Amino acid sequence: MKIAINLVRIFVSVLFILSGFVKLVDPIGFSYKLQEYAASDVLNLPFLVSISLVVAIFLVILEIFFGVMLLLGYKTTFTVWSLLVLIVFFTFLTFYSAYFNKVNDCGCFGDALPLTPWQSFTKDVVLLVLIFILITGKKYINPIFSSKINFLINFGAVFLSLWIAYSGLMHLPMIDFRPYKIGVNIEQSIIVPDNAPKPEFEYRWRFDVNGEDKIVKTSGDYPKVDGTFVDVQTKLIKEGYKPPIHDFSIEKDGNDYTSDFLNKEKVVLVVMYNLSKVEQKGASSLKYFIDQARKKNYEVIALSASGIPDVEKFKATYGLDLDFYACDETALKTIVRSNPGILVLNNGTILQKRHWNDLDKIKL
Repeated sequence: MKIAINLVRIFVSVLFILSGFVKLVDPIGFSYKLQEYAASDVLNLPFLVSISLVVAIFLVILEIFFGVMLLLGYKTTFTVWSLLVLIVFFTFLTFYSAYFNKVNDCGCFGDALPLTPWQSFTKDVVLLVLIFILITGKKYINPIFSSKINFLINFGAVFLSLWIAYSGLMHLPMIDFRPYKIGVNIEQSIIVPDNAPKPEFEYRWRFDVNGEDKIVKTSGDYPKVDGTFVDVQTKLIKEGYKPPIHDFSIEKDGNDYTSDFLNKEKVVLVVMYNLSKVEQKGASSLKYFIDQARKKNYEVIALSASGIPDVEKFKATYGLDLDFYACDETALKTIVRSNPGILVLNNGTILQKRHWNDLDKIKL
């Protein structure tokens, strides 16, 4: 029994530490996920949107903190009950997401391991059972080190967690799990292979046959029924192939310039997903960088989801002679966790990606 309980302890603690770490390296990404949960059509918690980043960092540090405590066998009773509270909270969120189909990915493991809502809920139920096992067998969990050493290790874990979060906020995530990492060719990542699996749908056709409803299911073909067609309902059975990058575009005035810019050798993308939320210090530092890039024959453009009035106001405020192109806001948030952020491209390949704090580190 002691061996079984301690194997469960190690498994649960490592899972919490890993789950916390992959979200901690990208705290802004996890805050975006919390904002999805807080949206009016999900949990309708508008106050959470403004504090989502603080809550995101707090939650992931808690995951790591209690994971380390459990791994060390430190303050076992407090630790296992605290983990139970955490997993009950996460289980509620994942069940709500799965049952009502509100959030497509819970963000449990950030962008490192996307899970469907039902996969996330199943994972949390398993963890819930394992934590109950730990509660019943907590007498078999003994501290690995003395109380003083355990305290120092936990203090170090919290300090390291805060440093990782700070680094991700003031620079960029130290590990990039997203499809726009350095070295990726955007154009190749957009392509859907000819032999890629297609999505599968079920069609429920409803007909009026002699005054009675008749439902006929097909995979797409219009059924031959001796009756009057009423309506049809479509249900996705199996998703088809989705390329790593599927929502990226460079558009202006209704025209698509994506291929044009992805086939040029020296391109700098200034990414600002929302000009009303741009960091003023970062925007103020752009002019000198843009001038230097143009002197070295780089074509510099901006990508934003903001409208023309916001663009004109921004250009006048910061004195920037910069061409703006439109792109989906979610895609821009995914590309770089900085507003503004900088990408250097060569024939569509991402050579460099920087936070505005690190403009001086970009090599042109």
